[in-house]
Amino acid sequence: MAARAAALDWAGIALSLATQGCATTGPLLAPNECAALAGLYAQEHGEGAPFRSRVIMARHGFGRGEYKYFAYPLPETVAALRAALYPGLAEIANRWNEALGIEARYLAEHDAFLARCRKAGQGRPTPLLLQYGVGDYNCLHQDVYGELVFPLQATVLLSRPGEDFSGGEFVLTEQRPRMQSRAEVVPLGQGCAVIFAVRERPVQGTRGVYRVNMRHGVSRVREGRRHTLGVIFHDAK
Repeated sequence: MAARAAALDWAGIALSLATQGCATTGPLLAPNECAALAGLYAQEHGEGAPFRSRVIMARHGFGRGEYKYFAYPLPETVAALRAALYPGLAEIANRWNEALGIEARYLAEHDAFLARCRKAGQGRPTPLLLQYGVGDYNCLHQDVYGELVFPLQATVLLSRPGEDFSGGEFVLTEQRPRMQSRAEVVPLGQGCAVIFAVRERPVQGTRGVYRVNMRHGVSRVREGRRHTLGVIFHDAK
């Protein structure tokens, strides 16, 4: 997994994040890895299970569909992907903080950052597996979980668009100061990831750098079933 992450075009990812607010990758997970992760969803949550909790979106006004948060220890593929993507994203996150005048800097190793999360009272794992059926969708939202927030996250599509499901497009919006919001629909292939801002990103304007507020969601699934893996780098309270 480290080799796959190292082979990514990190300069291109940084540029796309700066100009569009998101960046996509080629396949990070093979079809068999995607199928294995999606297959975990049928397992229960609780002690000894791979998940710590299950959320039915409609009960909370989040949309329709459901998701499960993984428990520690994370499945090997999820843990490896999280650790492999973090160093490259930490470099981008540090440049963002510098541009925004934020003093905090992110450590190069993910384990060290997680130790900082635990000190802040955030010790629950946040990677999650999402499942959508016909008519399901995810309202626009932000995955914050506590005071300590790593500013970037990734979502990996585990299903095959056009074969396993139709519809269910990944959607981003950015709320620009004194302007109408802009929407971005991001097409993905199986095993590919979209990287995007958790909460806000810096934008260079004519009068300097300003902050743009970001939200993400999923449009209505029209046919089939859609599974995705959410990789969030900070843990929850």
